[in-house]
Amino acid sequence: MATKITVDPITRIEGHLRIDVEVDSGRVTNAWASAQMWRGIEIILKGRDPRDAWAFCQRICGVCTTVHAITSVRAVENALGMEIPLNAQYIRNIILAAHGLHDHIVHFYHLSALDWVDVVSALKADPHKTASLAQSLSPWPGNGASRFKAVKEKLSAFVQSGQLGPFANGYWGHPAMKLPPEANLMAVSHYLEALEYQFKANQVVAIFGGKTPHIQTVIVGGVALAINTNNLATLNMERLYWAKQLLGEVRDFVHQVYLPDVIAVAALYKDWLAYGAGVTNYLAVPDMPLDTKGEVFDLPGGTIFGGDFKNFTPITSFNDPYFRDNVAESIVHSWYEGDWTRHPWKEETKPHYTAFKEEGKYSWAKAPRFKGEPMQVGPLAQVLAGYAQGHELTKKWVDYALGRLSSLVGHPVPVTALQSTPGRHLARAIRAAMLAELGLKHLDLLIENIGRGDTEIFPYRTPPTFPHGEIRGFGFHEAPRGTLSHWVVIKDGVIENYQCVVPSTWNVSPRCQAGKRGPYEAALIGNPVAEPQKPLEVLRTIHSFDPCIACAVHVLNPQREEVVRVKVL
Repeated sequence: MATKITVDPITRIEGHLRIDVEVDSGRVTNAWASAQMWRGIEIILKGRDPRDAWAFCQRICGVCTTVHAITSVRAVENALGMEIPLNAQYIRNIILAAHGLHDHIVHFYHLSALDWVDVVSALKADPHKTASLAQSLSPWPGNGASRFKAVKEKLSAFVQSGQLGPFANGYWGHPAMKLPPEANLMAVSHYLEALEYQFKANQVVAIFGGKTPHIQTVIVGGVALAINTNNLATLNMERLYWAKQLLGEVRDFVHQVYLPDVIAVAALYKDWLAYGAGVTNYLAVPDMPLDTKGEVFDLPGGTIFGGDFKNFTPITSFNDPYFRDNVAESIVHSWYEGDWTRHPWKEETKPHYTAFKEEGKYSWAKAPRFKGEPMQVGPLAQVLAGYAQGHELTKKWVDYALGRLSSLVGHPVPVTALQSTPGRHLARAIRAAMLAELGLKHLDLLIENIGRGDTEIFPYRTPPTFPHGEIRGFGFHEAPRGTLSHWVVIKDGVIENYQCVVPSTWNVSPRCQAGKRGPYEAALIGNPVAEPQKPLEVLRTIHSFDPCIACAVHVLNPQREEVVRVKVL
């Protein structure tokens, strides 16, 4: 007889997520994913000046701030048919790369690694054997025995104090934890180092964004970051080379620590390469534009259905009708009035809460669909899209990672193995390796362009104006968690309708009108669960998506009344 497990809330994510699973004979046989809070940002934006939308949108989340700001300005620029100066494109791209690096490092080490790493077991490790293991994987300078000895002593003092902080309430000693003590000590040491390098990446965001979180320099039509290499108050040579130094240090950490660590974890948990695929339809959008119109990109995008690379269809520009015309959202199982499936421009946002009903409405998240199908988004989707397209940088890092993984497990590992729970982590590390190169590339492009005498950041000498009547626009961005799109309808110069279709909404999607599960739900089916009272394996698969439910939904009560109370057991 199946056992019902409810995990509410899922911790070590952004936002509030509930997962229900049925477990029979040690396997998950059914699953429901429920976003537990409502996003009302679309209602807040109605009637406002479209040029101000980016400032509101990035308040959707305290983590994914830059991504909503940039996607929002792209949506309004699309409605107005604007071109963006090269310097502005490069500055936005550097922000995107640095934010992605920060996010991917934090996600693996500080949000997900504890699903695979037994911190307490690290106390049994031999620092010299740990150094031998680490040095066999990477030449990183921090992989010495003295470093691991110091980390072990620090960890021991931490445990003896009884105040474990972020390491409290872990499933230490769980039968699904398989790493040897030396691998655990290496991971704990890199966990601590990752705190420093995610900060360096965020410093780059602040250099070009004015501050972080919630950057201040993006505007419709360009950026508000004056360039004068000899002025202390503007973007000058000192700041450009400071950013170059920081990005170089982060690149070395990603290439020599983050990626090798994920490869090692995937090898030591090689049996998990068979779990967690779920929905094998993939959607990614191109990003890091290299021109003023958004028609040439450094990151590829497109769709794959059924995991078959042969049916890959590229998405090629910010105006691509293939993307524009095939996105829709269903609310049949979502807490909104009605049961429609509509294109974002035609949606409405009317909340209608009922209790959690497995066969009825059970989530605040809508169910996005592309050509009527659920789609998995995120780094895995972009890496697979790039590989299917023959994208040179993607193939370089995928082939490198799979080659190292194959040598560790002792047999060839095909690219299809990325369609799994550890595969999502490996794809994210591969994407980070790519972003580490591209961030520096776009910084060099910016410096070269300035060197040619081009300091343009906003070519419109009068503010953009809106025609009478209705115009529509859409903007997209391949955010750290996947494809993000904003859709705006502008009438007589103010926002008539605004919809955000965010990465975590694609992945946390409840069932749609056709009864098809979303990616979280589908990925859990067949997962092993050793101890139903400690569903570590459920957390592993859900965390591999890097959920950000604060983006997928949001709650606001203007009277400041209590909306929901969550009890953490």
